[in-house]
Amino acid sequence: MDNAALPDDPHAAERHAIDADAVRALIDHAILKPELTRADVDAQLDEAAAYRVFSVCVRPSDVAHAVERLTGTGVGVGTVIGFPHGTTSTGAKVAESLQALADGAFELDMVQNIGAAKSGDWQRVEDDVRAVVQAAGDTVVKVILETAFLTDDEIVAASRAAQAAGAAFVKTSTGFAGGGATAPHIRLMRETVGAGTGVKASGGVRGLDTLLEMVEAGADRIGTSASARILDEVAHRAQTGAASSLGDDSSSY
Repeated sequence: MDNAALPDDPHAAERHAIDADAVRALIDHAILKPELTRADVDAQLDEAAAYRVFSVCVRPSDVAHAVERLTGTGVGVGTVIGFPHGTTSTGAKVAESLQALADGAFELDMVQNIGAAKSGDWQRVEDDVRAVVQAAGDTVVKVILETAFLTDDEIVAASRAAQAAGAAFVKTSTGFAGGGATAPHIRLMRETVGAGTGVKASGGVRGLDTLLEMVEAGADRIGTSASARILDEVAHRAQTGAASSLGDDSSSY
């Protein structure tokens, strides 16, 4: 996805039409809350299909069902590994990854070993990521750093460890740790990994202006459960040339 397709200035969204397809191509629609029922999940899968987002990111136990329900829609199905704390053993993460792939997941978002990161044990962090990357083969692996728990120096070191282990993306957050993506963290991650590794902003992206701010800072994928609100705002601005009163979706993550 070419970031040039979106406005350089997030505030320009109020003055110019935004390319809806470019926004759709950014979005991994998150369906991860533990309390969601099968009916809740189905409603979210159908919403993702209706809005034609790039992918959904579902709980591991929902992968096979999501793949079946979304067949023919063009929406990919990803899932999470070691979620949300990153504290499962490397062997468990590998087993979880292999099961997700068998169930049809096309991308894996793994949580790094946060305790190892906070301990400065970067070799352990890197080895943990590498094991999942090797198990995944050609499948895209994104590494969730959980930036709310990390200092800037730790974000840099974690990004480097993930990149060295072969991850395709570094990602800010699970959305369940009391903090989410920030533009300064996205800039720091982008500066650290350069152009060859993706950066995903996830957690707290609840509206279009925040999405655009993250893209301007260097994100090339967005994790959000506010996809409908964001794309409704894109449509409104395309029709009127001005922002609506929708605002952020405060119930999303």
